[in-house]
Amino acid sequence: MQSWQISSFGIDNLSLATAPTPSDLAPHQVLVQVHAVSLNYRDYMVVQGIYNPRLHTPRIPCSDGAGTVLAVGSAVTAFQPGDRVAGIFMQNWQDGYPSPAATRGALGGDIDGMLSTHVVLPDTGLVPIPPHLTFAQASTLPCAAVTAWNALFSAASIGPGQTVLIQGTGGVSIFALQFAKLAGARVLGTSSSDTKLAHAATLGLDSGLNYRTHPDWDKWALDQTAGLGVDLVVEVGGAGTFARSLRATRPRGVIAQIGVLSTTSDPVDVRPILTRQLRVHGVYVGSRANFLAMNQAITSSRLVPVIDRVFPFADAPAAFHHMASATHFGKIVISSE
Repeated sequence: MQSWQISSFGIDNLSLATAPTPSDLAPHQVLVQVHAVSLNYRDYMVVQGIYNPRLHTPRIPCSDGAGTVLAVGSAVTAFQPGDRVAGIFMQNWQDGYPSPAATRGALGGDIDGMLSTHVVLPDTGLVPIPPHLTFAQASTLPCAAVTAWNALFSAASIGPGQTVLIQGTGGVSIFALQFAKLAGARVLGTSSSDTKLAHAATLGLDSGLNYRTHPDWDKWALDQTAGLGVDLVVEVGGAGTFARSLRATRPRGVIAQIGVLSTTSDPVDVRPILTRQLRVHGVYVGSRANFLAMNQAITSSRLVPVIDRVFPFADAPAAFHHMASATHFGKIVISSE
């Protein structure tokens, strides 16, 4: 088997290692041949040493991957060789609230991840993938899709007639757009690119705004909702966008706080949280139960994830450089098929 490893921080320091493919499985372990891996911004930060500068190396990066079961341990009953599966982001979070114990064991961070031709995971750390999806499409689900699902249906309860505001056109935001449209909601979106906004419109975006040419997008969101504000902001920007998200949200609305992409030296005015009785809900991916529920919806609707570009396994560092360029729309995938 081959694996890309972080031996020292930096994309160009990723190294390709070879090791024997595991053959001696513990009773509840599953051997998976990985066919596709997708990238999240977290993976980029891990590789660069930004996410956890004290990360123990060598470490195999990437939380998201899909493949085929090759072998199972003696006590495994849920899977058999030939099954198509994906790993779950946090291997210990099965259901319920994210306790400290549940949120340890995140792939590609706490433990080795999926950027390998083969992985061994516990049977509780896998889910079946929707049958209509390719491995590349299914590899996009574990982090970005589950995060978007929980933003819409755990942090909030989005349904027909409500309005969702997404920020940018990365993986979480595009999945949020797709799920919100499935739920019958109206979706507003911001981006620095008119081309990307036009692409999002083909997926159902109801109205978009270029925040570089129109930085007061919070006022625009109010105008789009007759002065009321949106029901939910899928907040991926972080500190640099949070204040505008507060002002763009209707009284008793929800900000699903997900990302940390931007910073600011300005203090955050928390008064809108009080006066508008807003709810700020942190979203840190989700559990295996969330993943299974989302997959049911994806299967019944035959939703197809949006992939920007697929890189061969041998060119994995180029995929990280593509993410660093911030030119992608949707998900970046690395394929070993």
